[in-house]
Amino acid sequence: MLVEPSHPGNVGAAARALKTMGFSRLIVVAPKIPFVTREPEAIAMASGADDVLASAQVVETLADALSGVHWSIALTARTREYGPPQMPPRAAVAKACEQGEGGGALALVFGNERVGLSNADVERCSAIAHIPANPAYSSLNLAQAVQVLAYELRLALLDRSETAANATASSATASAPSDEIEGMYAHLEQALVALDFLDPANPKKLMSRLRRLFSRSGLEHEEVNILRGIAKHILLRVRR
Repeated sequence: MLVEPSHPGNVGAAARALKTMGFSRLIVVAPKIPFVTREPEAIAMASGADDVLASAQVVETLADALSGVHWSIALTARTREYGPPQMPPRAAVAKACEQGEGGGALALVFGNERVGLSNADVERCSAIAHIPANPAYSSLNLAQAVQVLAYELRLALLDRSETAANATASSATASAPSDEIEGMYAHLEQALVALDFLDPANPKKLMSRLRRLFSRSGLEHEEVNILRGIAKHILLRVRR
């Protein structure tokens, strides 16, 4: 997923990077240039991955892009005070593969070339990854970053395929999709406001801290339902 990309060439090169690693789904979120996938520069940089570029989905928000996704990795160039757990790329994709064992969708999320991902977008993801580049010159082109993460994800998937061929498949429960988790956060926030535990005018990063807490555990579908049930009964009791 490319969030607010500004250069058509990077979109085309990202499509090429994905295809070389065996992936075919590209989602572009709120591109700076309308119809960016049809731009001549994008098509030229795709260089054989025209099918990936032509089938790319364009959506308005990251929330739309993450609907139905079970595990997502936000690539950032800097550390964040709040947000999901931070991991090296290899550990992040390994965790993603583990969470996607039941067939859940996975996503790699990349920000704008100049400013990267916003804190709000990072908080929607399941994990943060940072490429340990040369500190003296750590500037990576967007498509290069896509190539690095796509490569790591391909290695992780190949490794798991080989392991699965020689062992019984794990029966681990997949984590809840992003839209379910976002609905739970909204419901929980309403309940905390109703209890006067959360002041909307002065939230003091409470919801960000709760997001960090729950993202460490990898919420499952039933766990999300339990939390929503708690929020529902809090609201019912307060309204009485």
